[in-house]
Amino acid sequence: MKLISWNTQWCCGLDGVASPQRIVDTVRALCDFDVLCLQEIAQGYERLQGAPADQPAQLASLLPGYRCFFGAAVDEFQTDGRRQRFGNLIATRLPVVRVQHHGLPWPADGSVMSMPRMCTVVTLIPPALGPLRVMTTHLEFYSAPQRLAQARALRAWHDEACAMAAAPPQPGDEGSPFQSKVHTPHAVLCGDFNAEPRDAAVAAVCAGQGPHAFQDAWTLANAHAPHAPTFQLFDRTYGSEPIACDFVFVSGGLASRVIRVEVDGQTRASDHQPVWVEFG
Repeated sequence: MKLISWNTQWCCGLDGVASPQRIVDTVRALCDFDVLCLQEIAQGYERLQGAPADQPAQLASLLPGYRCFFGAAVDEFQTDGRRQRFGNLIATRLPVVRVQHHGLPWPADGSVMSMPRMCTVVTLIPPALGPLRVMTTHLEFYSAPQRLAQARALRAWHDEACAMAAAPPQPGDEGSPFQSKVHTPHAVLCGDFNAEPRDAAVAAVCAGQGPHAFQDAWTLANAHAPHAPTFQLFDRTYGSEPIACDFVFVSGGLASRVIRVEVDGQTRASDHQPVWVEFG
């Protein structure tokens, strides 16, 4: 299985052009991906640079053979009734059995700007790996307390899912919403964490106990090599040095299956760089 994670900045490149087509062209050139996790996908925010249109619909049309699942962290209406949505999207050509959208904590922090955040979870059944949850998210940039609360919530949801897999509900097959679900302790958590490798939020994600705790896929594949930077390579608007803040974490049962993790350090189709992982 091959997975790509990328904060697309609403598909807006450093040239100021918002182009879902360019995003798709870039990821197709990276690898023949099975799962694509995109953060910062917009619908209806005409005042953003590049004037993005209905990007969930555009991406779905550009990815034939893939099913697209968009989760809006922000879902609001302008005074004239026009809808605006902003969030994450997972596209996959693998069998899908369940989709969940979790709103992340947003504790009060009046000292900075902030916005709602969320995590989209799609339970897949890759033939070679068996059932697993793909989770993609985008944590708060300006508020460290909010970012830490969100990281802890992600780990708590994973812990809860592992407990459910170990002790699933009584089975049901009557065709109602109570019917049996696929539960699995295996998960991939990816996205823009707006935190560097030694940040408290990253530590919180990986602080779980037991055999299914999250581990950093980059470290698994690249030993002690420093993380390749994923932000501020070409645009220094938000900082003076390139940093790594886009990660892929895998649960313990998948750790031995990570065989390759790379970062595309060339593209300027977003202000972030895409990360891709191959599982054996």
